[in-house]
Amino acid sequence: MSEVMNTIQDPFYFTVTGIPVFEEVYHIWISIPFRCLYTVSIMGNTAILTAIRTEPSLVQPMYLFLSTLALTDLGLTLSTLPTGMLWFNIQKFSFEGCFAQFLFLHAFSIMESSILLAMSFDHYVAIYCPVHYATILTNSVVGRMGLSILCRCVLAALPSLFLLSCLPFCHSHLLSHSYCLHQDMIRLVCADIRVNNWYAFAVVLLIIVMDPLLIVLSDTLILKSILGTASWTERLWALNICLCHMLALLVLYVSMVGVSMIHRFAKHASPLVHVIMANIYLLVPPVMNPILYSVKDN
Repeated sequence: MSEVMNTIQDPFYFTVTGIPVFEEVYHIWISIPFRCLYTVSIMGNTAILTAIRTEPSLVQPMYLFLSTLALTDLGLTLSTLPTGMLWFNIQKFSFEGCFAQFLFLHAFSIMESSILLAMSFDHYVAIYCPVHYATILTNSVVGRMGLSILCRCVLAALPSLFLLSCLPFCHSHLLSHSYCLHQDMIRLVCADIRVNNWYAFAVVLLIIVMDPLLIVLSDTLILKSILGTASWTERLWALNICLCHMLALLVLYVSMVGVSMIHRFAKHASPLVHVIMANIYLLVPPVMNPILYSVKDN
């Protein structure tokens, strides 16, 4: 069995996969829904950023978090653009290009989860103790929260990239997705990957498990506080906030967990299943978030 080492002397390409079977025959038709999703994502998140930037009253921390979420969704969308649009018919991805996309995709996914957690804390403070909201969430506190989110993304994504890039790849370089995802690339390694697996498991515990639990706890405390003391108008307002936030949470984590479960327990499933789940994971949250939060603010 020949091994392809990750060196400058032995360059190689990863081959990404489109929609199996159907792509050769219906390439143009398949590209239409993808174009629509990318267009909605880019236009929706750009509209949110424009509205927050041009409206002087939208300077509260909640809108700063929302604008950061929109930037994250734009970054996630643009990171998948070269291989996901089916416009450019790109099949081969260089080693450096694939790892760059790997870093951006996972960093933006972790950042989105972290921002949703920060937004849940903002909602909790705004509803549970509105009188002290301005003194608790000051500009310096929001800035430190943003810096913490950035450090968290780097510490979670960068070691995974470094660990994977140091390993030799062998067998086929054919990826089962249209993107360079860690779950997909690690299966092409012909070396001991226990360290990678344990580190990935730790990241899953800290993000996919801990973040949703903290968000659900925050929303539960909000509902418990509001339903016992507030008027019907305040209750409806709080329910609207919690519902939109929980829907955004479900959109992100159901797709994230789905991709992980497919790679863990359904390795021999149809390639079509892997491709569809990967596209849902990376396209649906950036498309749905602008819709959900626009509805909430209306």
